[in-house]
Amino acid sequence: MRYWILRSEPDAYSWSDLERDGATEWNGVRNYTARNFLKEMQPGDRALFYHSNTEKAAVGIMEITRAWQPDGDDGKWASVAVKPVAPLARPVTLAEIKAEPRLAALEMLRQSRLSVTPVRDTEWAVLIAMGS
Repeated sequence: MRYWILRSEPDAYSWSDLERDGATEWNGVRNYTARNFLKEMQPGDRALFYHSNTEKAAVGIMEITRAWQPDGDDGKWASVAVKPVAPLARPVTLAEIKAEPRLAALEMLRQSRLSVTPVRDTEWAVLIAMGS
């Protein structure tokens, strides 16, 4: 199993939207690096749902339920299916993530403009503990 962070602007699609819907297609990603990360995802992988822009916090845990498929008519983009697993007991803010030395190499911090980034096993454990 691999771990990921998937970012969405909460006014476009939020954690509460995902909980209400029960599942969604994670589509609309238009960056080649982020697309390549989507193509690496497998069913059973876990991802943090991160509210970008206004809240800047991880708020819930999702599961990847279907591997990538083409997103769009040209076939050069990708999407995956996700479902909610559980909300975090408390949001983990970007400020807290940046302040945690064990997360210094987190891809989300190194490539801050990407909406999809991998998370190492040790980083996942730290993030989940911070959200407990």
